[in-house]
Amino acid sequence: MNRFISQKFRFYSFVCIAALLFVHGYNLNETYLVPFSLVKERLTFTTFFEYFMANGILRFRIPLLFLISGYIFALQDYKPYGERIKKRFKTLMIPYFIWSAVGLLITFLWQQHPVTAEALRLAQLDQLGDNRPYTEIGWGGVLFRWALAPISFQLWFIRSLFVYNLLYPFFKWVVTKYPIIWFSIAAFLWITLANVIFLEGMGVFFFSAGIWINKRNFPIDRKPEWYSSYISWLTFIGISVIRTFMAFEFESYHPVYMGAMLVLQGATVIAGILAVWYSADSVVRWCMNKKWFLWISAFSFVIYALHIPLLAYVTRLAYMFGHNIPAYRLLTYIFVPLFILFFCVAVAALLRKLVPGFYKLATGGRGF
Repeated sequence: MNRFISQKFRFYSFVCIAALLFVHGYNLNETYLVPFSLVKERLTFTTFFEYFMANGILRFRIPLLFLISGYIFALQDYKPYGERIKKRFKTLMIPYFIWSAVGLLITFLWQQHPVTAEALRLAQLDQLGDNRPYTEIGWGGVLFRWALAPISFQLWFIRSLFVYNLLYPFFKWVVTKYPIIWFSIAAFLWITLANVIFLEGMGVFFFSAGIWINKRNFPIDRKPEWYSSYISWLTFIGISVIRTFMAFEFESYHPVYMGAMLVLQGATVIAGILAVWYSADSVVRWCMNKKWFLWISAFSFVIYALHIPLLAYVTRLAYMFGHNIPAYRLLTYIFVPLFILFFCVAVAALLRKLVPGFYKLATGGRGF
């Protein structure tokens, strides 16, 4: 892997994580968006913009992260498998348990004051649907959330990534021996949103794709002859716009509508990955030559791990106190994620400076 590809991986890892705040920061009445989600409220610039961003144009980020992860893991085949898994436990699962506990602690502290407790109630963030105070839920419920259903729900990504790392020998074998059959199955699982324990169809497909790209020595450092920036960006943005209008026009979750939305989502993701990867090399070079960008991007993992549940809670606080301000929904969607982004960077910088040992453990050694 040459130096520029390494820089692109770091650049896009940060961009994908920063974009995550705007994916999770929407404030539509539909509080949980999936690819076929419909919007049961009036079409306005604000509702259109939020759906277009959160459930459209920014949906490429997690698939791209899985693809990068599969590529990098396959790149390390010269190391013993057991050694790599041991290291991945330290860099993925230990941070998972630490930040899951942090999310629980933040939630517990916010439960102690009536105003912040009301923000928690409105956020309805508990994965088990039980938003009572933890003192009422008890230690058993808290421990279950810590291990398996974290209030910091974004941690599913590193938990699943660790499972994919465990299954790497199988993925490598099937990708190299039966690629057409495997990717047909994986694509079906992805498009149908299949989820078996910690195996998500989308993650399996793109992690496998990263392995395949590495093993086939696919030239990711230069544009393929068949690639067209115009077609990729037109498809990427155009289908996102179409899907957004569809989400407001459809009145019921008819199987045909849902299937169309799922297929269009898949096309958007593929076009988005191609567009951002092959069309922004000059932007990558410019950013990676700036000290301020390198400094901020070093804190990507803390931004990822800490932004939820804070983003959801602060968004609800902003609603509670700013609902009389004109365009408060749009302003909340734009400025609360930015505030949380800079707050996470500040926390990360302080942790790295004051408690470097804990910071290293909590980030899996990232950001130094």
